[in-house]
Amino acid sequence: MSLAQVHYTSAAPGDEGTGGRFTAVGPGVSGALLSEIEPLLRYELPEGVADRPSDGELRSLPQAFTYAVLSDGSRLVSRSTPVRATGGGVGPGVRFHAHAVHLPPGVPLPGDRLPVEAWRSPHWVAVTPGGAIPDPLTLPPGPTAVSEGLDDFAVSRGPWLAAVLADLRRASEPTESGGWPVVLVERQCADVARWLGLASVTLPRESAERLTFTTYTRRPGSSAARVVGALPEDAEAARAAGLRVHVCAGQPPSGGGTDDAWAATAARVWRSRSPELFREARELPGEPFAAGPLAVTALCAGIVLGPDGRTAAAGWAADRPYALDAKRTGQLVEALTSPGIDDRTGPEFDAVGRLFGALEGRCPAAVTAPLAAMLVTEAVRGGNGSLELPRRDAFVGPEGAAVAERLAPEILTELGDTAGTRSVARTVQLLRVARLLGVDDTDSLPGVVNHLAPALLAEAAAEGGTDTPGFAPALLELLDEQFEVRTALLGALDRIAPRDPGAVARFLERVALPFTGTQALPHLRMCAEVPGAMATLGGDRAAVWHRVLRAAGLSLFAEPLVLRTAVGLVWEDRAPTVEEARLLLDAATSDAHRVAGTWARLVDAALGAPAAEPSATGPSPASTDEAAALAHDLLRGFPGEIGGRERAGLLLLDLVRELRTGAPDPGWAETVRTLCAQAEPVEPALRERAHAALVERLLAPDRPGAELYDFVHGDDAELIAAYDRTARTETVRTRLRTQPAYAADCFTVWTAHPHAGESWPPVAAALLDEVLRPAVRAMSAEDVAEVEATVGRTGSSGRADAFRTWNRSSTLGRLGRRIAGRVRRG
Repeated sequence: MSLAQVHYTSAAPGDEGTGGRFTAVGPGVSGALLSEIEPLLRYELPEGVADRPSDGELRSLPQAFTYAVLSDGSRLVSRSTPVRATGGGVGPGVRFHAHAVHLPPGVPLPGDRLPVEAWRSPHWVAVTPGGAIPDPLTLPPGPTAVSEGLDDFAVSRGPWLAAVLADLRRASEPTESGGWPVVLVERQCADVARWLGLASVTLPRESAERLTFTTYTRRPGSSAARVVGALPEDAEAARAAGLRVHVCAGQPPSGGGTDDAWAATAARVWRSRSPELFREARELPGEPFAAGPLAVTALCAGIVLGPDGRTAAAGWAADRPYALDAKRTGQLVEALTSPGIDDRTGPEFDAVGRLFGALEGRCPAAVTAPLAAMLVTEAVRGGNGSLELPRRDAFVGPEGAAVAERLAPEILTELGDTAGTRSVARTVQLLRVARLLGVDDTDSLPGVVNHLAPALLAEAAAEGGTDTPGFAPALLELLDEQFEVRTALLGALDRIAPRDPGAVARFLERVALPFTGTQALPHLRMCAEVPGAMATLGGDRAAVWHRVLRAAGLSLFAEPLVLRTAVGLVWEDRAPTVEEARLLLDAATSDAHRVAGTWARLVDAALGAPAAEPSATGPSPASTDEAAALAHDLLRGFPGEIGGRERAGLLLLDLVRELRTGAPDPGWAETVRTLCAQAEPVEPALRERAHAALVERLLAPDRPGAELYDFVHGDDAELIAAYDRTARTETVRTRLRTQPAYAADCFTVWTAHPHAGESWPPVAAALLDEVLRPAVRAMSAEDVAEVEATVGRTGSSGRADAFRTWNRSSTLGRLGRRIAGRVRRG
């Protein structure tokens, strides 16, 4: 089919104000299309062109070879080239001529060639045909050797190859037109065309056809093409416009790489001068730009690839184990396991592991044995704990013996090093490989397990959260494979549990260890039981404790350490209450608590018991009595274990018990002060409890006078303040109102020591005025007389006179206030 042609040339002399004119237009090209075509054909000379260039200089000027898609779906292939002029035009001595071929929608170039294949055609002309223009004009595509010399060009552009191919691939995607172009900076526009030739061979045809381009422009930012060529002097302007620029005409880039595995593999194929592999790769299943098919084809052809390419090849083959014949499968395995490779990565080994799993059983052992050997060698020497190891039967025969002989010393040496910081995953991997290769690690197993057990807890805690730790799947496989390791490891964890039962319980919630066999493992069973018990029984810690103890399957009298584990699981980082501590003390003997070390928890419970909450009727000593009784029993049960400040605190509690229920030794106030000093830092609640017990006893009707005298003259501000608070409680006020003898006694005490230090006199005066006086006012005359008589009997006539004077001043004060009120009302 003949194709319509268009000729366009720069303005002739005297055509000022015009950029150019059409000199020939073939049939079928409308005026609307011409207005769209004209900007594509215009040409702008590079900077610094001589006014009258020589023939050589004229030939060296760039040509703009362009391929564009027009708005109606038709396409245009054109060449704009500078020509010598007699005057006027673009420059004094240079004009340009554009020759274009219009391709209607759906009509290809002759021979179904790609547009870039026409760039070297000899049928491009630099003048408009004279005389009558043939109708229609024809333009055969000319030589199709677009690939001629591309190998050499690709090798010369090696540093830029992968990055440019990656961008050309992205530019060929079926996205909306009008995006920013990829700019290729070359000194010769022919080299830009060669880049496009590389793309036409590398990309699938439909992608290559989407690459609109021009090999030369002064204004890349305003071009609608997807790929544009530019000279070095225009590169900076292209960068400033935010375009993706590849300067292929200067110093090679420092990196030059790309994270596009397909592009990196394609670059290696070109550098190996094997472009025919692109066609072979497209025959394999997979996405057009998946790296796997191309990487497999390259490796089978003997081309050396990097780790990303090898990973892609192994992953692709693992997903399609039947896509390759036996010959290519063997070639791929040989390439992947080559001993000369020293840059393998974790993802590559993972992909090779998947490939081994896909091929095992489908291919002869001689084919898969190198993969198995590579995997176990990496597991030992590379420390890759995520590898999926082969089965034991993969190493039956001389291959397995050779691998075992090579790796056994390394495995045993590392397993024997228990002083290092070997990770759990590493230890598990070594144990699994040892069994896989038949290495006897019996002698090192006890040390390995003693190192592994605490590492399990530490690494799980370091990961945090509630998810399964990363090492768990491999660990569970190890325990399932090796009975002796499972037995030893569970035993070691059971021995650790009493020291940190909470950590073991949290670990078992995340890793379901298989300890349902015949091993006793009482501590592990308790740790596994506690989450369910707490969820079922809620806040009843005593019930949880009993249930956890039952899960142990052993009596705490036979194995006292289960007592420690149970207490640590239920109370962990907090002390039991006094009631719970009493339960624990009564549930086991002091010897069991002594062996288990749980007596310290009981001491904490006694010393940390809260002070009595005050009520409307005064302090309630019930809880403090329980704590004091517990302290008494602890001092008696653990005399050799309890010492220091804890012993002083318990003695203080025991004194509280005696102050409230018995007859303590003389010197109460001094004893309280001494024990508080020895128990420093004493718990505030304990100090408050001791002070309250002392002053309650000193405010009792039967308190010894000597103790009261020592208390008053001790001048202890804290104790006197506690006395003041207790004397103001409703219990004391009621007793003052209803018991004249008690009121007389308090009057005597509160007036007997007017010069006893600094703290007592103001407190006593305040109590007389604010506590005793209201109580006496509320008494009947007979009770007041009894108070006065009692004061006289227990003291002297002078003290009785003092009471009458004190009470009369109170009465006169009341009368005076009544008279003043009447005067004000009058």
